[in-house]
Amino acid sequence: MLAPLFTLKLKQKILPRRVTIGKFDGVHPNLACATSAGKVFVHNPFTGSQMGSGPGSRLITDNTNTIPDLYYLNIGQQVSAMGAGCLGAGDMDTLFVGSQTHFLAYDVHNNSDLFYRDCPDGVNTIAHGYIADCDVPLVFAGGNCSISGFSETGEDKFWTVTGDNVCSLALLDYNQDNSNELVVGSEDYEIRVFHNDEMIAEITETESVMCLTAMSGSKFGYALANGTVGVYDRNNRYWRIKSKNQAVSIFSYDLNGDGVAELITGWSSGKLDARSGHNGEVVFKDNFSTAIAGIVEGDYRRDGTNQLITCSVDGEVRGYSPVNKDSSHNLMDNNAEQDLVRELSQRKNNLLLELKNYSENTKAGKEVGGLKLSATTDVDGQQMGIIPANTQLQTSLQVTTETATMPSHVQLLINTTNNTVIKSVMIFAEGIFNGESHVVHPPAGSVTSSLSVPIFPPKDVPIDLHVKTFVGHKSSQQYHVFELSRQLPRFTLYIHAPSSTPQPQSMVTFPLNERINRVVMWINQNFLLDEEISADTELDIRLMALRTGTPIFIHMIPGTMTIHCEDIDLVGGIIQALAGSLNIENLSSTAVYPAFIEDLKEVLVKVDEYHNVRQKLTAEMADHSNLIRSLVVRAEDARLMNDMNSMKQSYLKLYDLNRDLINGYNIRCNNHTELLSCLKVVNQAIQKAGKLRVGRPKTSVVTACRNAIMQNDVDKLFKIIECGSV
Repeated sequence: MLAPLFTLKLKQKILPRRVTIGKFDGVHPNLACATSAGKVFVHNPFTGSQMGSGPGSRLITDNTNTIPDLYYLNIGQQVSAMGAGCLGAGDMDTLFVGSQTHFLAYDVHNNSDLFYRDCPDGVNTIAHGYIADCDVPLVFAGGNCSISGFSETGEDKFWTVTGDNVCSLALLDYNQDNSNELVVGSEDYEIRVFHNDEMIAEITETESVMCLTAMSGSKFGYALANGTVGVYDRNNRYWRIKSKNQAVSIFSYDLNGDGVAELITGWSSGKLDARSGHNGEVVFKDNFSTAIAGIVEGDYRRDGTNQLITCSVDGEVRGYSPVNKDSSHNLMDNNAEQDLVRELSQRKNNLLLELKNYSENTKAGKEVGGLKLSATTDVDGQQMGIIPANTQLQTSLQVTTETATMPSHVQLLINTTNNTVIKSVMIFAEGIFNGESHVVHPPAGSVTSSLSVPIFPPKDVPIDLHVKTFVGHKSSQQYHVFELSRQLPRFTLYIHAPSSTPQPQSMVTFPLNERINRVVMWINQNFLLDEEISADTELDIRLMALRTGTPIFIHMIPGTMTIHCEDIDLVGGIIQALAGSLNIENLSSTAVYPAFIEDLKEVLVKVDEYHNVRQKLTAEMADHSNLIRSLVVRAEDARLMNDMNSMKQSYLKLYDLNRDLINGYNIRCNNHTELLSCLKVVNQAIQKAGKLRVGRPKTSVVTACRNAIMQNDVDKLFKIIECGSV
């Protein structure tokens, strides 16, 4: 068994996912973690210098602490993200600290701020490194539907928007072009890949993407909020596992010395495990007494080898060193080997039981086929699950509109080709069912040769259905299992609109130099319609989205396509899917969305109001702080002069001021929450406008919209959304 190389007890609470390591003096690696009360501590066991002795320094020592190597950085706000890396020339790393309102880049060695930036969108996660077409390293801050990249001077070198709050970031060479892409995980279950500020790939998962980590080549690990952990190589998933516990932190590290990095996962239960990047097999595991807070890598023993450093929420730190390849078999302890033997024994028993069933079925089949059954024979072919050899399973998909008892859904119809019955059906699919599986088991008296299963796709994404069906006779005690796969097309909950449906006023028009019959083929493949459409010289199709009741009119003549629909998000999804299928790299469009523009205009007005309230509250708080300082001095003077009445009056005024400050703080918090909500709507509006274009036009729209907002030019913003440029 691999034992920890060292163990430290820091006796400090560590906030989950807020652990980093950096060489802040350019030589010695120091552990930095966020703790309670808006503070960050730095563990510096190598140098005897006092790191916090400079005037005006944020970094201080705590003389009451029993750990002499800890130094504290007072942020004054709840820390939401942390990171470290080198931004400028030289070897000294910078400490990055994010909160819900600000981003701090701190030079720990010189005890000074490198830069301090307002971040109205908040900072949920931090990543550091190079991206394509940028010759200097950047630090990336993911927040409320937006991502910013800062240089050494705090200059905003990168900015883009995403569909929801950013939860995780990673930098890796996704498309193997010798430059890094930015991989982004967000709350809308999406993993997006950006080459510069252009999105080049999108992967849909089943829960919020809480953690990402780069592995070798184009591989990366991910962890979801529902306890799922896995590895992707570009768009292809190598493996995944799911646990009842939540993965707090993941990291890439070659623990067994085979030259290939394993995926290290720290769990909320305190378990630490390492899994093979190829197949997810566990190669090492350990347990902490409390939940894991973070995993990093650094040469903490100064022996020339980077150790795997794991921190728990109660301040325990363990370091693990990679083993030699020849001794990698000792990573797992004896208990793990016993568990493996027990698992193999159970598998052996299951296979023997299955073999016994097959033998009994074969025996029953011979007796039935040879007419050897007698009155005293208790062997019944139907009970033994014998079914005709030509039994087949047929499936079909059908869209069902909303009823009084059930919303609109897709009906999966399953039936057999003879008088056999369907005992039960098991369906495995991602993102549809709780637990990713669904079992339909009709009562014993109502089993028939057909069964229907309602399916409710939550979003417009293609979904693979893996179906296992138990087929036999009504009197059967054993059943045959039929396995099949069926794919739901991307756009499922759509039907042909009634002829009386009025044409929507909002629309998007864009050039499309494709044959009409190829677009017709794409519609038939990606929409689940009751009958296929056909067109030769002109395409005119009218659909209804059952989720929202929104009509969609698609019209195309050679060279131009127009989509009439009030839902701009739906139209953007259709354009992105169409462009991806037809391999269209660049596509510009003209949009007319008056209702969308009006709603955005109202949100922008609210943003200005919330900003004004925020500035007013900040000024009032500063005035109250000065008045408090004066009243404290007066009260102390009155106490020294034994003037109890004046002292009492001063403290009464202090009490009233403190109450006003608390009320003002509550108002400020509510105002900040509303401001974040409005900024999220604005960022999502920019993303929706970008999705109406593809490639360079999309990137240009996002950048131009952001510049218009910074210039507070609302008219310019609306024109960019509609026309794609000024």
